[in-house]
Amino acid sequence: MSQPRRHAVSNGTVDVVSFVRARGGVVRSAVLRDAGATNRELTTAVVEGFLSRPRRGWLVVPGTDPDMVAAARHGVVLTCITQARRLGLWVLEHDRPHVGAPPHAGNVAVPAARVHWHKPVVPRHPDALVDPIENVLVLVAVCQPFEAAIAVWESALRQRLVDIEVLRRMRLPAAAREMLDRASPWSDSGLETFVVPRLRWLRLPLRRQIWIAGHRVDLLIGDRLVLQIDGGHHVGAQREEDIAHDAALRLLGYHVIRVGYAQVIDRWHEVQDLIMRAVAQRLHLA
Repeated sequence: MSQPRRHAVSNGTVDVVSFVRARGGVVRSAVLRDAGATNRELTTAVVEGFLSRPRRGWLVVPGTDPDMVAAARHGVVLTCITQARRLGLWVLEHDRPHVGAPPHAGNVAVPAARVHWHKPVVPRHPDALVDPIENVLVLVAVCQPFEAAIAVWESALRQRLVDIEVLRRMRLPAAAREMLDRASPWSDSGLETFVVPRLRWLRLPLRRQIWIAGHRVDLLIGDRLVLQIDGGHHVGAQREEDIAHDAALRLLGYHVIRVGYAQVIDRWHEVQDLIMRAVAQRLHLA
């Protein structure tokens, strides 16, 4: 005699809503029914406004992340730079949502979104609304300019969201394979990722995130030229600590160039000119 099914959702609207909220605020109706909810309970929850249906077969708790709701409504997954930003990775620009759809899916139209039709490296579960990190990185490599893509990849490696050896065992497209070969987990921010490739033409040693005078420096060029790159968090106490570290570096014989986000992204020629003139004065030498 078979054992009765153990219900994860007991009778009552509150339990149904709690179940949906615990799973990110949006789930398939079938998941709720498998967990023990009845069609009547689900209908009652919708009629009373505790849940809504963005699309047939999906239920949403009010206040759920709009991107997740939109993904359920259109039958896609959040991926590429949209999901990268949601994961806290370093993303340069995010002008519109990026979503993924099966390669042969039809009738997928997401207003003002970039739809990626690529076959995923990691299979997507039918209930998924976000892509696994491996799929996210592959699409970033295919979609974004090299500098923007490498910044996302290095951010993922730095945060240990993905394993290099796992990626190497996967069948990656050429663009993703290049990212894998070039990416390093040692950049402290995406800005550093941009800077190093832009300076390789100098043919000088470029060392990232090394310790000098009790703190890490963003980039050491040659023996004595330090490039520090300020992000948005370099204010208040952090700014005072930076000033003190710069003074300590100078007393040790280092030349410090400190630049900000806007200079690296929008006015790189100014940064490059400072470095070139410092090198011309042999300030990079011991």
